[in-house]
Amino acid sequence: MCSPLEQFTLIPVLPVSLGNAVFSFSNATVFTLVTMGLVLASVKLSLGRGFCRVLPLGWQTLWECFYEFIDGMCREQLGGFRRRFITSIFAIFTLLISLNLFGLLPYSFTVTSQLSITLSFSSALFIGITLFGIRRHGLHFFSFFMPAGAPIALSPLLVLIEIVSYGFRAMTLSAARGMITAGHTLLKILSGFTWTMLGAGGVLSMLAVAPALLVLVITGLEVAVALLQAYVFSILLCVYLNDAINLH
Repeated sequence: MCSPLEQFTLIPVLPVSLGNAVFSFSNATVFTLVTMGLVLASVKLSLGRGFCRVLPLGWQTLWECFYEFIDGMCREQLGGFRRRFITSIFAIFTLLISLNLFGLLPYSFTVTSQLSITLSFSSALFIGITLFGIRRHGLHFFSFFMPAGAPIALSPLLVLIEIVSYGFRAMTLSAARGMITAGHTLLKILSGFTWTMLGAGGVLSMLAVAPALLVLVITGLEVAVALLQAYVFSILLCVYLNDAINLH
């Protein structure tokens, strides 16, 4: 790749013809489907009937730790509605972590670096949460946009501000993808710089140890960012669900 940003390019991989219309699976779609398949297979083999152990080992330990973490988050934010949403939030959390970590592998594609994908995903969840709130509270849900005790004269302005801020929730869910894009770009630049110094020979090849160590450090930070992005997305999802339940 000539440019560090070339790694984020969507590339058509598998064309599909439906009559006169031609669609194509992109590299993002392929990596998403592969990641989902691997995660589902891992969860099935770790926690499925006949495979689950009383004393967890290997992958079962990992998935149970994730589940307990999400269970604690849902218990704190959702209270009695925890059991209703924990499966969905756990699935979203594990999928995001898997997509982020698979994106760190060489020659892979980071699906969560695409704003169109993360924004579409978060917008779909945002719409679902809004519909759930309307179904639960009916027309009373719209009182969410009028702060209690606010002056009547300021109500048009306050309602407008609340509606705009509420609409921005879909964007806040996808905002963390910028950290992943920046980290991957920096990794690409430093990796290319290190490889160039190694190929130059002489003193430069010896000095290549410094950027190589820096690449390892940034890789560790990228793993932390991958986990943090999935956590931020999940906790915001719980907070927004809590607002839809209790109309805070």
